[in-house]
Amino acid sequence: MTQTVINPTNGQKLHEFPVMDPAQRDTVLERSEAAYRDWRKTSFEERADLLRRVAKVMRDDRERLALLMTDEMGKPIREARGEVDKAAWCAEHYARHAEKYLEPEMISSDATVSYVQYLPIGTVLGILPWNAPFWLAFRFAAPALMAGNTCVMKHDAHVPACAAGIAESFEKAGFPQGVFQNLPLETEDIQGAIETECVRAVSFTGSDRAGSIVAATAARQIKPAVLELGGSDPVIVLADADLEAAADTVVLSRIINAGQSCIAAKRIIIEESVYEQFLDMMKVRLERLTMGDPREEATDVGPIARDELREGLHRQVQASVEAGARCLLGGEMPEGDGFFYPVTLLADVDDSMVAFCEETFGPIAVAISARDADEALEKANSTKYGLGAAIWTSGVPKAIHMARDVEAGQVSINGIVKTDPRLPSGGIKRSGYGRELGPHGIKMFVNAQQVWVGPKQD
Repeated sequence: MTQTVINPTNGQKLHEFPVMDPAQRDTVLERSEAAYRDWRKTSFEERADLLRRVAKVMRDDRERLALLMTDEMGKPIREARGEVDKAAWCAEHYARHAEKYLEPEMISSDATVSYVQYLPIGTVLGILPWNAPFWLAFRFAAPALMAGNTCVMKHDAHVPACAAGIAESFEKAGFPQGVFQNLPLETEDIQGAIETECVRAVSFTGSDRAGSIVAATAARQIKPAVLELGGSDPVIVLADADLEAAADTVVLSRIINAGQSCIAAKRIIIEESVYEQFLDMMKVRLERLTMGDPREEATDVGPIARDELREGLHRQVQASVEAGARCLLGGEMPEGDGFFYPVTLLADVDDSMVAFCEETFGPIAVAISARDADEALEKANSTKYGLGAAIWTSGVPKAIHMARDVEAGQVSINGIVKTDPRLPSGGIKRSGYGRELGPHGIKMFVNAQQVWVGPKQD
């Protein structure tokens, strides 16, 4: 069996990759379990040395690896190079800090000595989407490996060459066989992988619909899971903000990866007194962007990854316009090859429209007016998602206070919402549970073992 990949830039067949059947799947998982017995006993220093080698392998091979993303899912080449570097940074970060993150914690009790130590649990299965193939792989794998677990990566069917490139990087770095493995599966075979005794935990990034299925499957097996799901991230722009800086950052956040990011700025909620002014500022910036071949250095916005995703995006735009939204830019399905969709600006969107209620995974900026900060906060929280959010204002103390009332896993004040290996990332509500990255992420897949030592025996 094979997976066929369509190049989103021209709509033509790019290549085919083989997928594993259930018997091959189980062999990979058994190899991972066997490798764990030795890997768990390696020192932090040994694990760190290997992760640093992986980072070097990727940086040395940056151009080839970046082009895999550009061709398979349409990421502009400048962004793709940056993603390779960011994945390498994640590997280096955990190589440097994992031992400190996981050092035992001494706790006073009635014991002579009592403490908690953080121990590995086994094989972690990572189920990953297509939109950031390298970054998302390392976000799950780097902390899990440094904690002493082994990893198997079930990547999205639309980026098999990226998945192979990641696995090859580990092989070139000299990782022991079975410690990190690629697991190309058909969707219907994922449940069997989760249920296999070899798998001890699951990390999933993707839609809330698929995440609920993965979570239910893991829960039936009493296995921990971390879910990073969809988002409809709000950006609140108050009247006292630095509007120029806010417009620059909001537009950047909206169009990175052609808007195909869970933490992209999805709903821009603008205080009424500066609403029209800020709309004009966004429109000017959005009009400057160049849509085109993602292999070209000048391209800002590449294609949508798949045609059915583009169709869904256009449906959201049309439905919102029919419900009363103003389309100030874009909004027309382009002719020609590839799965391109124009940068689009919708104004006067309210909570009755699909562009407000649904996640918009593409270059669509959705503008919403709010009377004041209180109404802006109310509209920001009026969503089933809770991944990221941003607040723009010159009153930083006020924003810090507002952040406590924002229903999201992370809040950026006067900056872009981003993921960073130094800081925990994750959501609430239908955006998932658990955390990745930072000192919190590495503790998701460990045994927090309590040790109690009684008095000395005579």
